[in-house]
Amino acid sequence: MKFTSYWHDSSAPFDQAQSGRVEGSFDVAVIGGGFTGLNAARKMARAGVRVALLEADRIGAGGSGRNGGHLNNGIAHGYAEAKAHLGAERAYALYRAFDRSIDMIEEVITEEGIDCNFRRAGKLKLASKPGHVAGLRANFELIHTEVDADTRWIDASDLPGEIGSQAFHGGMLYEKAAMMHMGRYARGLADAAHRHGAQIWEGAPVQARARAGSAWELTTPKGRLRAERVILATGAYTGQIKTAPFHWFRRRIIPVGSFIIATRPLTPGEIAVTMPGNRNCVTSMNIGNYFRLSPDNRLIFGGRARFSAVSDQRSDEKSGRILREGLARIFPHLADVPIDYCWGGLVGMTKDRYPRAGEHDGLIYGMGYSGHGAQMSTLIGQSLADMAMGRADTNPLAGLDWPAIPAHSGKPWFLPLVGLWFGLKDRLS
Repeated sequence: MKFTSYWHDSSAPFDQAQSGRVEGSFDVAVIGGGFTGLNAARKMARAGVRVALLEADRIGAGGSGRNGGHLNNGIAHGYAEAKAHLGAERAYALYRAFDRSIDMIEEVITEEGIDCNFRRAGKLKLASKPGHVAGLRANFELIHTEVDADTRWIDASDLPGEIGSQAFHGGMLYEKAAMMHMGRYARGLADAAHRHGAQIWEGAPVQARARAGSAWELTTPKGRLRAERVILATGAYTGQIKTAPFHWFRRRIIPVGSFIIATRPLTPGEIAVTMPGNRNCVTSMNIGNYFRLSPDNRLIFGGRARFSAVSDQRSDEKSGRILREGLARIFPHLADVPIDYCWGGLVGMTKDRYPRAGEHDGLIYGMGYSGHGAQMSTLIGQSLADMAMGRADTNPLAGLDWPAIPAHSGKPWFLPLVGLWFGLKDRLS
């Protein structure tokens, strides 16, 4: 078993990074080489903007290369809850922004000729308990009526055509949802940004930011550069930037571990009795699971597993054992199937689980996707590029307040308590 992301291991690394020192003067510097930063850099470079991108590790090293491979439309919350929290107009706009971002991913793939196994698979939200059916059905009826006609309710009697498990009691199908190979998409975006003129440095974490006249100076271990505008797209890994200008974000982002295993490739017979619908699947538990088939027919099975802000081999291995038990409960016939990959990564959560994008103290930022970044980051990345180029009307999150989390300084000491609370809710539901 490999303790590495399947997406990293099954895609070629980016090989066009700058080999020399970090130096030069640019119109915009982007901090972070995930989907958000890469899409921002790609769009600006296409427009003739002088762009530098600084990645602390390697392209796609963070959440963009460590997720479950889903591009799900819809929002994490019940739609009625979103309307109550955000207001009807903003809830509608945010829901449609997820739709638009998946469309945009498809457009970028076509424009740049990226081979990343993109497919409109649909997402199936599954009722894990009989008591979950009524709430899930009510959410479906509201969404179907008000914002998304491309949804269907699937009764328990019809689930065998979608999923080979007796663990579920009905489900809601979002037909616009898609899937792709995350590593190949990241590599394709980086290649495209470089081809259009962006300069990309890997292994260049930002250590300091200071004013340099009308510009900003960013310091890294490889040198320093100047840029008129700066975009911050570091997501859950923002907390690893220890310099003072980023403390404002550390108090608002909660890094939470998300863990994933991938089986050996399944046989056609195993696929037929496991995932006949070949869709993205998500369960209705608070501490739930998500799963899909990979392009080479592995079952990729993930979930929170443990409420931890640490992802390393020891932590991932513990979580992998928990996920294996969960996989066996849902698919008993796969209880003994070999696991080829086990990995984890950090998800950047906000207190209310809605993403944020805007500008603070001279930093244009987009983050806090709360588990939905793979699909939303393309749109937000391009909105941040628009903001850097002087256009402010494409950000669906403009003006959304983002208060600090009380007693939180970047290390989420309270995660075990959150896990106990969600576990209790699941037991009582």
